[in-house]
Amino acid sequence: MSWDTPLELLKREITQRRDEGCVVTPELLARIEALRRGTDDYESALVDPLYDELMSLPEDRALADAEPNELDDIRALRPDGPRDLGWSPTDADALDRFHGAWTGRSVGCALGKPVEGLGMSVDANGRVTGRIRIKRYLEARGDWPLVDYFSGRDAGDGVGLWCPASQREHIAYMEPDDDIHYSLVGLAVVERAGPDFDWQDVARCWLATIPIFAICTAEAQAIENVQTRSTRPGYWSCAATPAFTRRHRNPYREWIGAQIRADGWAWICAGKPELAAEFAYRDASWTHERNGIYGEMMFAAMQAASFVEHDPRRLVEIGLSEIPADCRLARWTKACIGWFDADPDFERNMERLETELVTMSPVHTINNALICVLSLLHGKMRTSESICTAVMAGHDTDCNGATVGSIVGAAAGRSRLGGILVERLHDTIRPAMIGFQDVSMRSLAERTLAQFRRVEEYARSR
Repeated sequence: MSWDTPLELLKREITQRRDEGCVVTPELLARIEALRRGTDDYESALVDPLYDELMSLPEDRALADAEPNELDDIRALRPDGPRDLGWSPTDADALDRFHGAWTGRSVGCALGKPVEGLGMSVDANGRVTGRIRIKRYLEARGDWPLVDYFSGRDAGDGVGLWCPASQREHIAYMEPDDDIHYSLVGLAVVERAGPDFDWQDVARCWLATIPIFAICTAEAQAIENVQTRSTRPGYWSCAATPAFTRRHRNPYREWIGAQIRADGWAWICAGKPELAAEFAYRDASWTHERNGIYGEMMFAAMQAASFVEHDPRRLVEIGLSEIPADCRLARWTKACIGWFDADPDFERNMERLETELVTMSPVHTINNALICVLSLLHGKMRTSESICTAVMAGHDTDCNGATVGSIVGAAAGRSRLGGILVERLHDTIRPAMIGFQDVSMRSLAERTLAQFRRVEEYARSR
């Protein structure tokens, strides 16, 4: 089951190939655009040859060299950085910090869920207008700036929200969401397969635990590619390679899907940014390419480092030290810090982001990564302020709220978290995953601690 029709995947691929430096000729573009939605959606005899022709276009060689997909090549291009921060906590301290990380991630995810649709709004010129629409929604209800969960009450503006269970009037737990599911996957995979897990262990876990309708965009395409090259004599026989699963009919391979999956790997590698980035690479490299991979590696390193380092600039530096120095994600991140240094006004920073990345999907890795960076800088690692800023920025609101929440929650620890955002969740997650139907954040922290100690032994033995 694909995320979209073959024709829609083909049309999405035009943007992705251009991002890779390909020149899509007017003649090829005209032939693609001549295909008709509603009529040619599944006409493989028409779509497949054009898709193959699009994929055969030569890429920008210099850009490809600066943005490799293999771990050794990525590491060869990364800057110097602290690979291990030497965190040696007591069990009590580690448990508190893991509890804070699970709580912060859940708060940010729940906060952003109702406005995910608003956050991705795009105007006729392709500019993302989600930030503006979220602000208008909050102002109409006297809730600007955001300090509590979104209210679904009617203000006469005709604007409705998603996810009633995450709205202020009803919220009592963290409801199912892919941003939480993938954190649970990270924990489950290492519990089952150990720290030597590989990408197939991750794929098997998805197939065994996550409903197919809860898997989106790049992940949906990759898991379909896995299944088309797998059989089940006994349990599992997979002939697919990451190079195939991440690329075949997958125009979403630089979108945010891998970036939101960093946490589970990062937490069990707390204090070890290099190892966290490696675990994130194993997870990302079969669903994403280039900056899609780097987004997960960068934020895994930042999340692992946040148990030790609490300065947002230093955290970003550590994240950048695990990805190629001249990739687009690194270049835009450094530019973004420059915007903040020149003018620390968040809305003006966002106006610049929306203008300079106007052609980028609101669910791309790069623009959403910049929102997370800006939110940490503007929020100065203060938990509620940083998370609320990430959500008010629009784009992929639940993803960014969760990522920022993970970082500030780990840095603070559960004992230093409080307030209405934390209290309303009652320490409870109710995911839509087999084996995780109703769990407390405290119990997840205890399981994370056990795997953290396991990974410590693994790291010493390598």
